[in-house]
Amino acid sequence: MTAAWAVMPSDEGRHSPDPEDLWNESYYCDFVNAGGALGGWLRLGLYPNRQVAWWTAWIVRPGASSVASVDYRAPVPPGDSLVGTTTHDDTRIEIDLRRPLEEFRLAADTAGLLVDGDTRSYDETGRTPTRLGVDLTWTTDGEPYHYVATTRYEIPCTVRGSVTVDGETIAVEGQGQRDHSWGVRDWWAFGWCWCSLRLDDATRVHLADIRMFPGVPLFFGYVQGTGLVEPLTALTVTEDLGPEGFPTKGRIELATGPDATGTAMVIEVTPSAFGPVLLRDDEGGRTSRFPRAMIECRTDDGRSGAGWIEWNQPQ
Repeated sequence: MTAAWAVMPSDEGRHSPDPEDLWNESYYCDFVNAGGALGGWLRLGLYPNRQVAWWTAWIVRPGASSVASVDYRAPVPPGDSLVGTTTHDDTRIEIDLRRPLEEFRLAADTAGLLVDGDTRSYDETGRTPTRLGVDLTWTTDGEPYHYVATTRYEIPCTVRGSVTVDGETIAVEGQGQRDHSWGVRDWWAFGWCWCSLRLDDATRVHLADIRMFPGVPLFFGYVQGTGLVEPLTALTVTEDLGPEGFPTKGRIELATGPDATGTAMVIEVTPSAFGPVLLRDDEGGRTSRFPRAMIECRTDDGRSGAGWIEWNQPQ
């Protein structure tokens, strides 16, 4: 019997768009290097009906310089391809679905901005132009998980390769998550909190708290260990907000299973470095703040871990 969250290998490739203006196909991935001194998140989002692709990448280093690479006017790769080139700044982005649901490679050479000091700001003044190089492979390290009510899936992974920041090449060997979604993506319609993390006993936790209707819980996610996937049956996420809406800490309360036979867990999360972006809908005149952060975390039973969290904050 196929599990409700099973993902088909054929889902990995590009999909035919519906006619809606904001139909989007998104390839999204992140990583935390062993030791937590380096991490990053990268996304290629295709809006074929608007004839643009969104490229976003942040490589963060707590206490050291970070780099952001953002382009909301990149061309959509032709046909079924996931290889794109922008000639005005010699940008090249390539996604290679080497082994569907098992191995995913992202390579890029793009323009970027070097960020010294705290990245908790949407102000780009004072940032230095630089180059960003990425050659990373996400290898599946758990069970791919398809959301029940929407066309999206998540895959826990190990991550290996290298990033080149301002001429310095840094080896990557760590853990992360990747996801793929297709359908209408309206960043400005409602808020959410998304998070994925790995605990020190190799437990994987993923969650999405959808804040569409105040007071009405809507969520997706899982807890999974070796050979066992437990979908969430309860979830509450709260956060303390600092200046410009940047959370200073968060608290996650979750449960799996319909009764005491499942897992209950409380996770305290602390951002260690932000990779934020300001999302603008130029055609609709809307804005959303998007403070995405690499995190350290601790559970109520004493386990620790690391991962990434994001909040979408429509204005």
